[in-house]
Amino acid sequence: MDTDTLTLDPAIVAALPVRGEVVAIFRHGDTNWSYGYKIIIEIDDDDHEFFVKVLSCRSIFHWLASLIRFMKILDREDAKELAEGEYESMVLMHKLIPEAIVPPIAWGMFETDSSKAFYLTYFRDLDKQLPSDDSLIRLISKIHQKESPTGKFGFHVPTFYGCRKVDNSWCESWEEFFSRELRSSINFAQAVLQHDEELEGLAKTFIDLVVPRLLRPLETGGRSIKPHLVFGDLWDANVQVDSRTRAAALFDPCCFYGHFEFDFQCMTSDRYSLNYNFVYLYRDRVGVSEPAEEFDDRVALYALRNDFHTMGMWPRWTSVLDHVKSEMNRLIEKYPDGLHGLEVNTALENNTAFEENTALDYNNPLEENTVESATIEGNEDIPFFNPIVPGQGGTLVAIKADSA
Repeated sequence: MDTDTLTLDPAIVAALPVRGEVVAIFRHGDTNWSYGYKIIIEIDDDDHEFFVKVLSCRSIFHWLASLIRFMKILDREDAKELAEGEYESMVLMHKLIPEAIVPPIAWGMFETDSSKAFYLTYFRDLDKQLPSDDSLIRLISKIHQKESPTGKFGFHVPTFYGCRKVDNSWCESWEEFFSRELRSSINFAQAVLQHDEELEGLAKTFIDLVVPRLLRPLETGGRSIKPHLVFGDLWDANVQVDSRTRAAALFDPCCFYGHFEFDFQCMTSDRYSLNYNFVYLYRDRVGVSEPAEEFDDRVALYALRNDFHTMGMWPRWTSVLDHVKSEMNRLIEKYPDGLHGLEVNTALENNTAFEENTALDYNNPLEENTVESATIEGNEDIPFFNPIVPGQGGTLVAIKADSA
């Protein structure tokens, strides 16, 4: 692997938690809106490894302009919110499941280029394979136990599902939050689909009839759901294992407080390795919301949001449009009267298996994922501590341009 010629921006240098000589910087992973670097710093003959993700609104601009075929005004705020959203999500994830989350260090804006932001963390070698179902169920169920601090649906900062910003403004009801997000996803896809007229009419009927019919019962008829934390981008590419410890490792969340079943949105298609087998295991071991008999249809509803987003992100996946229309028609035919076809029993109470489940000890992670085992097996370079916020990192000794 060749050393990259990148010279670290002073803002990244200031955020690094150690002082020493930068002996190598390697390109490590990228997307259409970000690119990553592995940084190796030597201190007393010991190497300390970090990972920095560089988020550039310029790269987003060029990608969107060519993909969507229209110009969108993007400025440094886009890069800033990408970095901040990931940092805030990872801070929360690390507090809940430190055994599976590399602790975040800092985020900030470049000093030398106002169009760029960065997210800094510790480097960890990962293998692209899924952890055991038992391990992943325990981790995800711990996330899903975290209740919203406001009692509302949303998040305190915007987060990004890929390159698209999620409007996390606080909502009183899940139906309101999800309806807003679904409309946004449809509009995102329509830009690539060049405003498919059939889809436009279908979407209006679907949102008017099916969305309230499937989501309103969660919060009426004596039922209520509390907004719980969701990972927000739970698919196989964001779930891997540590190459040394073999412990589960999760990353790139798109967090908000919502309905926990939403996290199954990427698990209904054969294009994902993490699929419906996991969904049913989670349902059987942890539980789902009432009415349980409508669980599959709720998951199908959430999966449509992901399909719309996928089409908007990657034009090659517009091939799923026929499937999307078929699913929308299926649910419209199943619930043609919308809320008018709903019989509400006010005596029902929301005694879901999810909220009553005592089979899982959420405070006792599986042995393979404990902090202690991770440290013993070679992760002692990754401390578990409170992350650094921008401006609180120590100032590193000046680095020569040729040291990278």
